[in-house]
This record gives sequence, structure tokens and C-alpha cells, in this order.
Amino acid sequence: MNQQSLSQVSPGRRVRLVSIQGDRVLTRRLLALGLSVGNEVEVLHRRNGDVVVGKEGNRLALGHNIADRVLIEELPR
Repeated sequence: MNQQSLSQVSPGRRVRLVSIQGDRVLTRRLLALGLSVGNEVEVLHRRNGDVVVGKEGNRLALGHNIADRVLIEELPR
């Protein structure tokens, strides 16, 4: 599978988080929001690199600075 940043994924795609390119503070912040490596989420909306993802009925908005640091792999449709 091809890895890319979360900010590059088209809306409607399901992805798996592969790695977080940041320090421990960013990793903990995302974990507190319910996102960690291995999670599967759906990209609901994307605009100028900002992303809204959905997981288990919840929505989470990530700015492009954070979305650029989250590497994902797209899951088959």
C-alpha cells in the first residue's frame, strides 16, 4: 500500500494511521482525541489540507499542520 499524509486523502476514503511524524506531545494529543497508530478512520471532509475524520460516530477536525504529520495507508474500497 502507498503511504501518504492524511492531508492528501480524498473525502470518502477509509484509511489506517501508520505513523505520526511528531514529538511525544503531538502523539499524546492525538491519543487524547482518540487517534493512535493502527486506528481506521474515514476522511469526511478536506479543504486546504485541513481534514475532518470520522471514527465510531464521532468527528474530529485536524488542521493541516497536524494532518501533514499523520502518515496513513488507504484501505481498499
